[in-house]
Amino acid sequence: MGKAKRTPAAAATRKGPQSGGRKAPAPPPPAPIPSSPRDRASSKGKAAPAAPAPEELCALALGAQKERWLQFQKRQRVSCEEAARLLLDTFEYQGLVKHTGGCHCGAVRFEVWASADLHVFDCNCSICVKKQNKHFIVPASHFKLLKGADSLTTYTFNTHCAQHTFCKTCGVQSFYTPRSNPDGYGIAPHCLDEGTVSSVTIEAINGKEWEKAVKGHPTIRSMSKE
Repeated sequence: MGKAKRTPAAAATRKGPQSGGRKAPAPPPPAPIPSSPRDRASSKGKAAPAAPAPEELCALALGAQKERWLQFQKRQRVSCEEAARLLLDTFEYQGLVKHTGGCHCGAVRFEVWASADLHVFDCNCSICVKKQNKHFIVPASHFKLLKGADSLTTYTFNTHCAQHTFCKTCGVQSFYTPRSNPDGYGIAPHCLDEGTVSSVTIEAINGKEWEKAVKGHPTIRSMSKE
């Protein structure tokens, strides 16, 4: 996409028989950047959110990009913090998509940044077989619990490393902390909302010989790392 043309600087003040020694008028402010067809289509039938208050417009030292930043805030009707979050999400989670999901009754809701093409583990250890615990693994920083912290309870056994969290009301485990990746989360793909998953690849894990299986796996430990 090409760069927007910038308004030339105002002409230097000149004195002459026609100008009468007065300064040339300042150039008009740049026209608002037009919204894309996608932006216009998505806004049809919806009440426009309130524009950010003047004090919310960001005063960062953005140099030549300041006007573009302010126009973006006004056009999208977002605060400086919201605009910064959009920018950070774009770069921190480049190549990933935001999935949302939760338990059956809706008491627990979360969002997670992961690939649209999920790599799911199917473990045959004693508890994973009982509860059909298929899951994909993400770093803790890619996961956010939106609501339901008070609705969760935890079951542990054996080494007590794995934290099997589930909803107190409906009993569904939509995510948990796996023993293989205590610094991350195992997310149940069947608990995600529809529309963000492109494909699912399932890999069997021999949890009956857990230590051997995890030690010999080339990537499972690294899946919870940034």
